[in-house]
Amino acid sequence: MKVKMLSRNPDNYVRETKLDLQRVPRNYDPTLHPFEVPREYVRALNATKLERVFAKPFLASLDGHRDGVNCLAKHPKSLATVLSGSCDGEVRIWNLTKRNCIRTIQAHEGFVRGICTRFCGSSFFTVGDDKTVKHWKMDGPGFGEEEEPLHTILGKTVYTGIDHHWKEAIFATCGQQVDIWDEQKTSPICSMTWGFDSISSVKFNPIETFLLGSCASDRNIVLYDMRQATPLKKVILDMRTNTICWNPMEAFIFTAANEDYNLYTFDMRALDTPVMVHMDHVSAVLDVDYCPTGKEFVSASFDKSIRIFPVDKSRSREVYHTKRMQHVICVKWTSDSKYIMCGSDEMNIRLWKANASEKLGVLTSREKAAKDYNQKLKEKFQHHPHIKRIARHRHLPKSIYSQIQEQRVMKEARRRKEVNRLKHSKPGSVPIVSEKKKHIVAVVK
Repeated sequence: MKVKMLSRNPDNYVRETKLDLQRVPRNYDPTLHPFEVPREYVRALNATKLERVFAKPFLASLDGHRDGVNCLAKHPKSLATVLSGSCDGEVRIWNLTKRNCIRTIQAHEGFVRGICTRFCGSSFFTVGDDKTVKHWKMDGPGFGEEEEPLHTILGKTVYTGIDHHWKEAIFATCGQQVDIWDEQKTSPICSMTWGFDSISSVKFNPIETFLLGSCASDRNIVLYDMRQATPLKKVILDMRTNTICWNPMEAFIFTAANEDYNLYTFDMRALDTPVMVHMDHVSAVLDVDYCPTGKEFVSASFDKSIRIFPVDKSRSREVYHTKRMQHVICVKWTSDSKYIMCGSDEMNIRLWKANASEKLGVLTSREKAAKDYNQKLKEKFQHHPHIKRIARHRHLPKSIYSQIQEQRVMKEARRRKEVNRLKHSKPGSVPIVSEKKKHIVAVVK
């Protein structure tokens, strides 16, 4: 007679050491776990609450500038190196790991209007109010040498912005017009203009590197093609755009930071309607920068706060502020997508975590598994009212909170006025304009 024996592998249930957790075999048949969903809901609720408890995004403050920080630039090869330019003409190079300044340069007289690094990281360019473009070595001068630029280009007008090509030895400046320069020449290769107003910002596309965009004080955003040496398209908004930033993963998408408190994400192939209008700031948006993944961007505002927006959402997922932080002029997302830097009026550069509750340092495999599990639970139950309220709640300064309430009343009044006008007019006489198209004045090709 054959006898069947039950046998188990000891590796599945025996602990390696006495300190290990007892391994419990689990049967994943859903009929055996009738209370699984309520149990998971409680876990998701606890995970959401703990995320808000451990949300401490502020990491460090880099102080040393003697005037407001006007511009920031990332090093393309080194995560620890950051460049900043201030309103007194001083440029500083910082080491983020040690959180100190490693080099100080008196680069310009007056404001440093723009700063950009070369694609290889060996040098950088600055422009200022003294009508000059200066090319500097990234490494400091040797022993006994003076701090002098490699090249200086004297222009005819004030340059208000600069950006370097992502692959070639070419850079672009803006002022009264957009100039394209070769690094080896003292005069521009070509100059492009459309209209007669001052241009505040110019940015090269990181994917289609021959494309660049600029925004001017006559409320327009102009796109240029470097190969044709001509402007391509122009979109005019209700109010002035301060700067633009291209999506590093999608060649045709860019986001504009506007004076009307909003940010507009455009597809350059269809400029008549923005892809998304991002609304949460209560004052002019001064700067914007994309995460390297292209899924989120960070914006800096005159309302003394910075906000993180998902690309496909109109509302921000995070708002950062401190009591001492004044008007935030510039912001950058680091190349490893983990940190955010911002420069503000009160002479400080602040370093923040991109995910407010993220634990820094090395995680054990068990910590990683718990983090991933909690993240999946939060995504699964994100639309439940209680969890949604806790996840969205943010403490705001009184000034921002009161302005939000005021703007809500104004927006409701405008909406009521439009409804009444539509109700008491002849059918078809009042055009219905969508929220996205309201702020677009014209598109010129």
